[in-house]
Amino acid sequence: MDYFNKTYHPPGTPPGTLLTSDKTVAAESSIRRIDYSSTSYTEKELPDVNQCQPYLDTNNLSWIHIQGPAQAETIKYIGNLFKLHPLALEDVLNQGQRPKIDSYDDNQLFIIMNMPSKMQENTTIEQISIFLGKHYVISFHAGSRDPFEPLRERLRKQGNRIRSQNLDYLLYSIVDLIIDQGFPVLENFGEEIESIEDNLLTTSTSHAALTDIHRVRRELLMLRRSLWPLREVVNSLQRDESGLISDNTAVYLRDCYDHTIQILDLVENYREMATNLIDVYLSSSSHRLNESMRLLTMIATIFIPLSFVVGLYGMNFSHPDSPWAMPELHWYYGYPIAWAIMISIVIGMVLYFKKKNWL
Repeated sequence: MDYFNKTYHPPGTPPGTLLTSDKTVAAESSIRRIDYSSTSYTEKELPDVNQCQPYLDTNNLSWIHIQGPAQAETIKYIGNLFKLHPLALEDVLNQGQRPKIDSYDDNQLFIIMNMPSKMQENTTIEQISIFLGKHYVISFHAGSRDPFEPLRERLRKQGNRIRSQNLDYLLYSIVDLIIDQGFPVLENFGEEIESIEDNLLTTSTSHAALTDIHRVRRELLMLRRSLWPLREVVNSLQRDESGLISDNTAVYLRDCYDHTIQILDLVENYREMATNLIDVYLSSSSHRLNESMRLLTMIATIFIPLSFVVGLYGMNFSHPDSPWAMPELHWYYGYPIAWAIMISIVIGMVLYFKKKNWL
């Protein structure tokens, strides 16, 4: 996960300016149009954004989804076609925006959501921009993977609740899907934290474990920064005064709000657990160091009396006429006796250490 993942215009650029980066120009995007009612359903992938024009005169509800990094010309055309605010279009083009909700004069809501996803070992945050009007929902997702296929599967089924409701219920379904994407990501974090903790308690600590801990803490911090504003977005949707959100849908949005609270609670809990892993790592390292130092101390303690014996008999003070000479120097079995004494000392000290549970 990058620390800075926001795209922006050069400082001094007029507001509402749409400029396409080289990365966006090279990428491919697709446009999918869905028109539906309680009795009909039409789904079509449009080859060009100009193909959206004929669908404006229908009485059905419309959902247009642009998948992949859209070029500035595409965003500008859709903005002109549906009379979308230029500041909102600029936020669509410049990825990495903070989740928010804006209401405009002509009964139009603009919502930015952040959706987390886990790619191998890295967590990514993808922006999804949504426009809600009286007869349309327009969504933009610059990622490579389309997250809305499960929602389209529900729409294709006759008698589905979404098709019997207004567009605000489709908006709720989109918001609910985006928020619920956080649960599998956090489940993965839980398993990873548990695995790191088990490794710290059962195996020797290593620099790789410390690297994993710091990576998890960093990703959880970035995740919190991206998901925390979602609570305020859903809360604003519940209290919407534009007339686009019905009281019936507001009840379902309360469930979304509960999910955001659950996700944020999990993020906070995992952040605290990841922080505690640092203490576990340091405690484990200190414990293993103490074990090593205790073993070395035992070895040194055992050899201290042996060094004393060897040093004593290494002085070699021997004189036949001196009463203070060392008589042991001329013993016939002096050498094996010295070894026997030293071995007895070692055995005695080891048994004593084991009795005290020091070994």
